[in-house]
Amino acid sequence: MTTAELLAEGELTVRGRIREASNAVLLCDVAHEGLEAACVYKPVAGERPLWDFPDGTLAQREVAAYEVSEATGWGLVPPTVLRDGPYGEGMCQLWVESVSAGADLLALVDAEEPGEGWRAVGLAEVGEGRTALLVHADDERLRRLAVLDAVINNADRKGGHLLPAAEGRLFGIDHGVTFNAENKLRTLLWGWAGEELTPEAVDVLKGLGQALDGTLGTRLAQLVTEEEVAATRARVAGLLASGRHPEPSGEWPAIPWPPV
Repeated sequence: MTTAELLAEGELTVRGRIREASNAVLLCDVAHEGLEAACVYKPVAGERPLWDFPDGTLAQREVAAYEVSEATGWGLVPPTVLRDGPYGEGMCQLWVESVSAGADLLALVDAEEPGEGWRAVGLAEVGEGRTALLVHADDERLRRLAVLDAVINNADRKGGHLLPAAEGRLFGIDHGVTFNAENKLRTLLWGWAGEELTPEAVDVLKGLGQALDGTLGTRLAQLVTEEEVAATRARVAGLLASGRHPEPSGEWPAIPWPPV
């Protein structure tokens, strides 16, 4: 049995609530035929309405982000399914235990330029009228995640949504505000803005373009609107045409708040 099958078919037992989240996020155990795992369950009924996303669609968008992540072959989003649960339909995602607080991925430095191995994001206020340079690691895993975020139009890539895991894996979580047809990319991962995509990223994007015309496009159409699927195709085509990482548009705040 795959992890996705366990999440979809297992019995959910609620253990508690993660109160820091803006929407209802429940920590659960899921068990089926002797297998058990920890998971996160986000019921649609616990979603707060947003002015720029249709009500009751965040869970589907989380699943759509997982589907695109799987199509890249990078495995950047934990296994995620849409299923019925104790409080109705919702998103169920494998719990990933973080092995660090992410200090090796993000930092605030008292300098004008990032040091070796780091990429500049921008200046941030740190209190008492002082500013510091916000930087992120010049890390291949983050660069892949930046490409994924550009494809799914992630409007909320915060530092707390980065989970360094065992065996050098890195996961991104909290993808409820994605796939909007309008450009809403907000992220801390602007360090490669305007730079050429890696050959690996170009190959992945070509594969995504083909998949969006086939089974992936069919699957996404079950989770988001046809207009949003078309916009995803257009973003992939735009990235391939430019051959570069996107830059802030200036029409939308480029960095989410709070950033962590």
